[in-house]
Amino acid sequence: MISKIVPDELWTIVEPLLPEPKARARGGRPPISNRAALTGILFVLRSGVPWRMLPQEMGCGSDVACWRRLRDWQRDGVWARVY
Repeated sequence: MISKIVPDELWTIVEPLLPEPKARARGGRPPISNRAALTGILFVLRSGVPWRMLPQEMGCGSDVACWRRLRDWQRDGVWARVY
């Protein structure tokens, strides 16, 4: 599913523009990959489903993980670089 929403051609362009995910200081689960996060973000934005309804079967991590990555990328100006 990830390759259908974020095809390899798009990923090769976008990947260098995304910052590496940071591990949390307190430990816990490792962060999801940028490609998985981008897939989840694009799925929610394109489909209009609520974040909590992001299908786990997609392999994008949790809804909160994708939402936080979207928030962080917005705050850090990543979308302007991608655009």
